[in-house]
Amino acid sequence: MRTKLQDYFSIVFEPELLTEIEKFGTLVTLKKDDLLIDVGSKITQVPLLLNGAIKIVREDKNGDEIVLYFLERGDTCAISFVNCLNKSKSKVRGVAEKDSEAIYIPVKKLEEWMAKYKTWREFVIESYSSRLDEMIEAIDTLAFMKMDERLFKYLSDKVKIMRDTTLNTTHQQIAIDLNTSRVVVSRLLKQLENLGKIKLHRNKIEVLDF
Repeated sequence: MRTKLQDYFSIVFEPELLTEIEKFGTLVTLKKDDLLIDVGSKITQVPLLLNGAIKIVREDKNGDEIVLYFLERGDTCAISFVNCLNKSKSKVRGVAEKDSEAIYIPVKKLEEWMAKYKTWREFVIESYSSRLDEMIEAIDTLAFMKMDERLFKYLSDKVKIMRDTTLNTTHQQIAIDLNTSRVVVSRLLKQLENLGKIKLHRNKIEVLDF
């Protein structure tokens, strides 16, 4: 675990904090589509993402979903942090977009480190700020963008998160993530292909312009 921590977090946290993370944290391996957190679950730990990508999803009372943002290497889920400290249940779902690794930190250490380590406080504040910016961007996208613009932004963002210009996904999965219909997604994807922005393959989308 120490080697994996050093690979990224050595420039974020002081050695003493890294030692505590190694001592009290739990290394977890997630396969693609595994759940990191689920709606309604009680949160007692918060993840530090070592590698991979996690999709954070909001679900309404009818079971319809929409993607809020993605977590990538070096991120934590600020929403989970708040739920954890407030001892409230999760209001979002976190799903691995690809094979990922994370270190789970127990709640009692979250509070202790806030007082003990300046780098941890700065990390948490920065995480809050980043997630808030992403939430505002998600709201702006819903409020002000047409569906074709939302779709292309979704594909472009996902390419950056996955670090791969070819996305292994289906039209149905995209429709679920954007809370629209598969027919609409298929039609708009074809339009984007005709514009030379993407190339469609079976269960794959190659993003050419992002």
